[in-house]
This record gives sequence, structure tokens and C-alpha cells, in this order.
Amino acid sequence: MIKMIALYKQPENKEVFDEHYFNVHAPITAKIPGLRKMKVTKIVGTPMGKESEYYLMCEMYYDSHEAFKEAMKTDEAKASGKDLMGFAGKLVTLMIGEEIDG
Repeated sequence: MIKMIALYKQPENKEVFDEHYFNVHAPITAKIPGLRKMKVTKIVGTPMGKESEYYLMCEMYYDSHEAFKEAMKTDEAKASGKDLMGFAGKLVTLMIGEEIDG
């Protein structure tokens, strides 16, 4: 299984970010064909008790690299990407990961 990971830095206005992320962006993203699971983690701090430079992480799971590539060609994925760049383009880093058992 592979996943796309979206890691967001701290937004200037967390309430505005959360409103858009949870009520607009996440529902758009959830409609992407082939998306098996979406997990969102709010970063609450560092092990040293400080505020993290990161605010939120979203993991979007797909069956395979091929399934992911096909999903990214869809209108739903394009809508998600367009929305992402519009509200969090300067905050987000996107990565592709492959889960390893063990």
C-alpha cells in the first residue's frame, strides 16, 4: 500500500484554516476514486514540549503506485489539488510513501 502524505506548516489563522480544511478541502479529497483511507493527524507539539513547526498531517492511502497514478488523473484529484494550492499552497509539503511491514 502506498500513501500520499500532506504535511502542513502552522497557518497564520488556525480557525480559518480548520474551517476550510475540514468543511471544504477534506470532503473534496475524500471523493477521489481509488482512495482507500484518509487519516488526518493534528500535530500537538514536540517531545520537548514546544510547538511544532507543523500543524497537520494527512495520509491518503492507495492500493498501489498504479492506482495512485490513475487517481491523480481524475477530475476529483484535480479539484483537490486546485483547492489545496488556493488555500494552503505555501504551507503544504506533499510526499509519497510506501508502507513497510515489520
